Amino acid sequence: MRLENKVALITGGGTGIGKTTALQFAKEGASVVVTDIEKESGLQTVEEIRQHGGTAIFVQHDVRNEQDWMQVAEEAIGHFGKIDILFNNAGIFFIKPIAETTLEEWNQMMSINVTGAFLGMKHIVPHMIRNKGGSVINASSNAGLFGVSGMAAYGASKGAVRIMTKDAAMEFAPFVRVNSIHPGYIRTQMIEYGARVANKQPEDQAVTVPLKRLGDPIEVANLVLYLASAESSYITGSEFVLDGGVSAGQSVWEKAEG
Repeated sequence: MRLENKVALITGGGTGIGKTTALQFAKEGASVVVTDIEKESGLQTVEEIRQHGGTAIFVQHDVRNEQDWMQVAEEAIGHFGKIDILFNNAGIFFIKPIAETTLEEWNQMMSINVTGAFLGMKHIVPHMIRNKGGSVINASSNAGLFGVSGMAAYGASKGAVRIMTKDAAMEFAPFVRVNSIHPGYIRTQMIEYGARVANKQPEDQAVTVPLKRLGDPIEVANLVLYLASAESSYITGSEFVLDGGVSAGQSVWEKAEG
């Protein structure tokens, strides 16, 4: 198994990509610390892991809160003795023009998406360094690579995560690797919300994707698994895009009908 004897901490592990990754990690032999601000969904993920013979615990956790991070680290180390993998997955998303975005909304986006990842690295990576090994995967987005109308707050937060990842990779080398992932349109609650805002169905967005479909959370989880495993042992400070080709470019000429 690819993560045998490893301990992984996953934020936002109650739903979506976080939950799928937690299940995949456990399947590959990791002991998983699932954290989420929503207790019920987090406990459900842990229950599913245990039903399949895996090992996991849940810690209720607001990633904006430094005291919560200290508690998560204490419980994880106390229960499993170490932390090998940190997946900073928790995040929020909204679509709103700059002029209509309140300062409170902006600050909330930054505190969860950026400060949450910062605090995770601040309080978890020192334990990895003491053990002379570890992997951090920070969830960014393809919206952190190019501009999208109505996503100034979200794009700014994910762009910050992208660069912070590279800074951290330089700082924590040679013992801890730090990489970012940049998903596009993945079939999660976020894409469902985006479709509602646009008064469309989630599948309608697939027409803008070169591969002509939405991504599945398991496809993201498999990438995170690769970055968490020894298979990516010579990779750090890198960004991994999985968006079906959206960020590769724009089609200018379309084939004429008839």
